Amino acid sequence: MGWLRSNLRMIAALVAALAFAVFAGEALAHGVAEGDKAFIRANPGVNVIPYLYLGAKHMVTGYDHLLFLFGVIFFLYRLRDVWTYVTLFAIGHSTTLLAGVIFGIHANPFLVDAVIGLSVVYKALDNLGAFPTLIGREPNPKLAVLVFGFFHGFGLATKLQDLVTSREGLVPNLISFNIGVETGQVVALSAILIAMTVWRRSASFARSAIVANTLLMGAGLVLTGYQLAGYFTETSL
Repeated sequence: MGWLRSNLRMIAALVAALAFAVFAGEALAHGVAEGDKAFIRANPGVNVIPYLYLGAKHMVTGYDHLLFLFGVIFFLYRLRDVWTYVTLFAIGHSTTLLAGVIFGIHANPFLVDAVIGLSVVYKALDNLGAFPTLIGREPNPKLAVLVFGFFHGFGLATKLQDLVTSREGLVPNLISFNIGVETGQVVALSAILIAMTVWRRSASFARSAIVANTLLMGAGLVLTGYQLAGYFTETSL
């Protein structure tokens, strides 16, 4: 019972941290901070280094991305497997980020972000081995990561579309931003892998895996509910 009490304390602390992150404001959310918005609007033309920075900042502060990646690598022990899944996610993320802004493909950002929240729920359920019971089969994990990568990239594209007022330098800036995103992903993922490696060597990992993925599922549901609430509030006004 001692380990259960310890895990319950951990759950309470992480839920509190998640709630703070979700409701603390736009600077911590999937969107673009006010200072960054002002920079984008005030600086048309090619700005490679600033966009690299903005892309990296988006990834390392994007808790929705990090939660999904945490779930993806949770049971991946070989670096080759980690590389394969992260590459699939990067391909999906890059494709819709670039295409969404360049070709002006629009969608409601609340609904896109709700799907991103569901991607976290999916990965937690997958880690818990729930799908054979729920739907009678195991989804293709690589295809799922690629498809959800499309939504993660489109989530940011829906926000950048409203900020980029000039097409001057659009393509090089977006490419720079995307390179920054992938660079930030490598940095964040490296930190997650180090922490996971240490955790896996501890005696608590096996018995905490179910708790951790249950918590991950709860976090995804919170994110999804938050975005759906925003959508219904917006459409009711």
